[in-house]
Amino acid sequence: METPTLEFETEDVISYNHAKITYRLAKMLSIYDEQYDILPELEFELSHGRAKPDVAICRLNKVSWLRDIIRPTQPPLLAIEILSPRQALSDLTDKSLDIYFPSGVPAVWVIIPQFKQITVMTGSGQENFSTGIVHNEDTGISLDLGKLFAE
Repeated sequence: METPTLEFETEDVISYNHAKITYRLAKMLSIYDEQYDILPELEFELSHGRAKPDVAICRLNKVSWLRDIIRPTQPPLLAIEILSPRQALSDLTDKSLDIYFPSGVPAVWVIIPQFKQITVMTGSGQENFSTGIVHNEDTGISLDLGKLFAE
């Protein structure tokens, strides 16, 4: 008797909730559009590896429509990751510890939709939020969790 072969999907699965949160983040963060570049799904070539946050908050950069940038090398000021349904939380914490922080990203927000929670990670620790306003001191960016997770 032949043993069945198990196949696993290796590509990220973007679910309805993931897409909804990405949209809401972009919409809520648009008030900072004149201060920062709000960049969803952009892959970065950082000093410690490639990473593609769901949303990156970066220094404002002048757009050149003739010379596009495929993979920026300047680390984001804030990386926002949304846990996908088929993704392990350790994938995002490992990415933060192994790529983001050593490459100079000061903070990572990990959004866990199932628990309506954001974990704010920095090089010195982490803090969990499930209500109220999450604020990033370095950028001045704030996010209302009630609006993000509204039914």
